[in-house]
Amino acid sequence: MKSKELSVDLQDRIVSRYREAEGYRKTSAAFKVPMSTVVSIIRKWKKFGTTRTLPRAGRPDNLSDRALVREVTKKPRVTLTELQHCSVEGGEPSRRTTTSASLHESGLYGRVARRKPLLSKRHKTARTCPQDSPEFAKRHLKDSQTMRNKILWSDETTIELFGLNAKRHVWRKPGTANHLANTIPTVKHGGGNIMLGCFSAAGTGRLVRVERKMNAAMYRDILEENLLQSTLDLRLG
Repeated sequence: MKSKELSVDLQDRIVSRYREAEGYRKTSAAFKVPMSTVVSIIRKWKKFGTTRTLPRAGRPDNLSDRALVREVTKKPRVTLTELQHCSVEGGEPSRRTTTSASLHESGLYGRVARRKPLLSKRHKTARTCPQDSPEFAKRHLKDSQTMRNKILWSDETTIELFGLNAKRHVWRKPGTANHLANTIPTVKHGGGNIMLGCFSAAGTGRLVRVERKMNAAMYRDILEENLLQSTLDLRLG
């Protein structure tokens, strides 16, 4: 446990006693202070000419740093420019590099936000409750990675990105890329062309554009024509 720092007045008295040629041992006994502490105080006085606490080297940690962390934790998509405006309004203006360095020291880095389907509470419940959905996912939870590497998944969908179809950056810590606050939601929509594709652990397979209304027969034909070739291209065992 770190001991409590001695008062400046007591440290000055220790130095004064030492200057009277009392020596470390007698000074330690007189003030009931460990001799190692007396030695440390005297060395500091000899080197810097004072017993006052000296300023630390480097950029000091202050309340604005913690305020930045709170701000980006609450709003991961906030930009450096917006953070600078906040610091100016708070009376503590800082440079972009200083703001960025402060966040990096707290483990927060600017990364491109990943896109994930927007799932409502109803969607999530339907995919986890046994009475509403098949037990397929739970049955295969313990499958080996070798087994999973041999699976080719197929699906058809058309999605539309909320807002502009552009990259957005978020401030996040490593390992939190898929947290809800760090992703951009996507939803299905009724317009446009349907795309049917497949993927596996080895990569993505063929992508087929469906220009007319999809039915069961057409879906089977597309799978028969493209899944086998995709399997060969991806070299699934």
